[in-house]
Amino acid sequence: MPAEPVIQIDGPWTHRSVTANGSRFHVASMGEGPLVLLLHGFPEFWWTWRHQLVTLAEAGYRAVAVDLRGYGGSDKPPRGYDLITAAADAAGLIRTLGEANAAVVGHDWGGLTGWTLATYFPKAVRRLAVVSMAHPLRMRARVLASPFTISRALAERDEPGRRGGYPLAFQVPIIPERLLVHDDGALVGRILSSWSAPGWPDEETAQVYQRAMRIPPVAHTSLEYQRWFVRSTFRPDGLRFARQMRSPVAAPVLHLHGAMDPCIPAQAARGAGRYVEGPYRWKVIDGAGHYPHEERPESFDAELLGWLADPEPDR
Repeated sequence: MPAEPVIQIDGPWTHRSVTANGSRFHVASMGEGPLVLLLHGFPEFWWTWRHQLVTLAEAGYRAVAVDLRGYGGSDKPPRGYDLITAAADAAGLIRTLGEANAAVVGHDWGGLTGWTLATYFPKAVRRLAVVSMAHPLRMRARVLASPFTISRALAERDEPGRRGGYPLAFQVPIIPERLLVHDDGALVGRILSSWSAPGWPDEETAQVYQRAMRIPPVAHTSLEYQRWFVRSTFRPDGLRFARQMRSPVAAPVLHLHGAMDPCIPAQAARGAGRYVEGPYRWKVIDGAGHYPHEERPESFDAELLGWLADPEPDR
């Protein structure tokens, strides 16, 4: 399936390709003003930020939503799916977009990338908003404490990660990729529904993400992030990453989480303030699951815009 007609969805935004950190990235942008870089999670792509592109632009920001490496219309090289490379990609994008720094908003794996970016490239992050994701050190401990496999998910007709083993559920080779594209990507729709509060997504929204997952080789490259995260735990690269991530984040941090998130429950993500020396704010979005920016966009945008405009974000 060719990427362009699936990814370049019409709207008030502008599509273009930019080069950063040696790779080509597809971005959708809208508005003028201070840069806000939007990083998506699994199993989505830039379109997850369609509501925020509009509201941020209307509020006087330059909003840029990117397809991460391995997703959507961006390059899909065979390597580079570790969080350090993802953070270097984001830092390079900020420079390519002509800015020294940006407010970074990351959901799910985009949130892990945001945490890593703020630690490895602190000068690139003016403010950091993390959505539906624990700090990497907290997340790694949670994953290792939840030995949930995809075989159990299939046997019990449960979605991968529903009971806390995400991303451990995707460590099995080959089978998860085949499941993600089988039956026109139906598993993607089931994952979205399983991880959200009741009522989201509608069929049209689910089909957009199902089509995007079927772009070769997204089903494979999107899982490579999760495989690195688990498999590197006791390797030298993973140990170096863990040591570096103990350094506190200096930028102001907004931590947003859906109250009904079954994938990463709010109590599993709370407590990240211990890794932040700058102002830290924790907020729960009522009535939302793992995708609060899509499930409850008005409530989400009110929190985000209020924090971005607040000169005293520690309040």
